[in-house]
Amino acid sequence: MPLLSIRNLNVEYRLPDLKIAVKALKGVNIDVNKGDIVGVVGESGSGKSTLALAIMRMLKPPAIIRSGSIYFNGVDLLALSEHEFNSKYRWVKVSMVPQASQNIFNPTMRIKDHFLDTAKAHGITNENEVLKKASEMLEFTKLNPARVFNLYPHQLSGGMKQRVAISLALFLNPELVIMDEPTAALDVVTQMDILNLVKSINEKLGTTIIFITHDISIIPVIASSVVVLYNGEVMEVGPMEDIIIDPKHPYTKALVQSTPSLSSSADEVKPIPGEPPNPLEDIQGCPFWPRCPYVMDVCKTDKPGEYNVNGRIVRCYLYEK
Repeated sequence: MPLLSIRNLNVEYRLPDLKIAVKALKGVNIDVNKGDIVGVVGESGSGKSTLALAIMRMLKPPAIIRSGSIYFNGVDLLALSEHEFNSKYRWVKVSMVPQASQNIFNPTMRIKDHFLDTAKAHGITNENEVLKKASEMLEFTKLNPARVFNLYPHQLSGGMKQRVAISLALFLNPELVIMDEPTAALDVVTQMDILNLVKSINEKLGTTIIFITHDISIIPVIASSVVVLYNGEVMEVGPMEDIIIDPKHPYTKALVQSTPSLSSSADEVKPIPGEPPNPLEDIQGCPFWPRCPYVMDVCKTDKPGEYNVNGRIVRCYLYEK
């Protein structure tokens, strides 16, 4: 049984002034196995952050989960009361390093107080125990607790803030950590340091990780499997090497070809033609058809199913049998 299993998840942002609902996630199915690092990749607006917030039950109005289930070890997280989810799952079994996590800190609180505040929210009040555990997590992320504890957030570099955010996510020993763009806004050297830290968390602590990024070039460095999102829909799911070396879905192919590498020439890098869909428009058929070089008439009217292609899931009529 997967550690996390998402089934037919549909999330909307309801905009009453415009009398419309923006469909942010549409029938999303994802399995995350224990011990994996699953990369979730897609352009801006593909629904990556909405997916993370839905798993954590942190979506705020006008967002609403219209339907679907999110199972953690067989328990539907969406069926739990807020009290039960907060006391037994949020941060205890599932935690998150949010996007722009460098801005999540209370500027008036010292770093140690962020740990104490997190512990207090979960009924842990022994300050010595809290600071001992916090010290262990900070040391694991290569920070000096004696130096960091009494600093305010503005006194930390961007990389240090990211490490503290990761330490906070690990603080209560969750089985699953969701990391939303953890390398964004960091220099290249610091990015690699964070990627190595994420791998160390997975290997040494056994933590399962969902790693969200818009940059598919990071995926080979960090992920064991990949979920490709486009316009709120899953386009392709499979092992990392298969998807990077031999992408099947036209969008995945375009995403890989649009990413430069140190060995690629200018001619080999091909930007994806066209623009991502307007989120206010509900496209019939496959959402990628306006940009797809392989588009067929059926793509414009009917959504493709999930086709099994050599062990991976691809939503494209090219693989209909």
